Amino acid sequence: MQWQKVTLVGVGLLGGSLGLAIKQRGLASKVDGYVRRTASIAECEKMGVVDHATRELERAVENADLVILCTPLGKMRELTEKMLPVLKRGAVVTDVGSVKGSVVEELELLVAGAGAHFVGSHPMAGGEKIGVAAARADLFMQAVCLITPTSNSNPKAVKQLEEFWQAVGARPLKLSPGLHDDLVSRSSHLPHVVAAELANYVLSPVHPPEQGIVCANGFRDTTRVASGSPEMWRDISMANRKNLSRVLGVFIEDLEEFRLALDNGDIKAIDEFFEKAKQRRDSWCEQGNSPGLE
Repeated sequence: MQWQKVTLVGVGLLGGSLGLAIKQRGLASKVDGYVRRTASIAECEKMGVVDHATRELERAVENADLVILCTPLGKMRELTEKMLPVLKRGAVVTDVGSVKGSVVEELELLVAGAGAHFVGSHPMAGGEKIGVAAARADLFMQAVCLITPTSNSNPKAVKQLEEFWQAVGARPLKLSPGLHDDLVSRSSHLPHVVAAELANYVLSPVHPPEQGIVCANGFRDTTRVASGSPEMWRDISMANRKNLSRVLGVFIEDLEEFRLALDNGDIKAIDEFFEKAKQRRDSWCEQGNSPGLE
């Protein structure tokens, strides 16, 4: 379907990429964007990610059929409350946040009170570069997009969102908000914490100056996501802290087992550790998994 007007609340990497994909595929008659900084207006319009960018949220959202929140999690409730008076009845509101439980709980009733429909989304695509300058129209191609309806969700709105994400190249998968947060705490949030700690520890100034020089491709690739937005990952960690704390505990226990094997010179256990990891990752890749960068 073609939307008359789509509004992107936040036009960074994800919002900008959505704008490009929507415009390239002719999915909307008009794409508006809400930005926080005046300098972003000219940048957005120069790159062609939206038809009109503004710092006035109400103006951006007015008459929109689809509103997509592309801001850090900590900003979503405040912005949603601000846009409620002008939110079009029957409009579909979604987001691209990496945590769904708290977002759905906070926004579903707010949006319903304005006569519109909120359904959470989470495209598993992104990268360490932030800002609209990093946007690209093919960002969502073949990326899984998790859609998290609840028993209160409007079936038509859910179907429209599935069709929308398919139209920008993604592969929709429906999960409950709770299952979503459990799964991504391991596959997305834990790797970011590990990458950040590797960068913090290995590149600490307490080490000899030669330390950074001997960090090569393996270190660079393993820590790539540590260059992501600190604000975004602070909000994600706090919003999914119960799940993240639990999986961190298990991860640390597994590392302790590996350290014990090292201390004991248990070559069999160490060999099994690396062999099992290789087998599981190779099998995962062979199953056709082709995720977007996150």
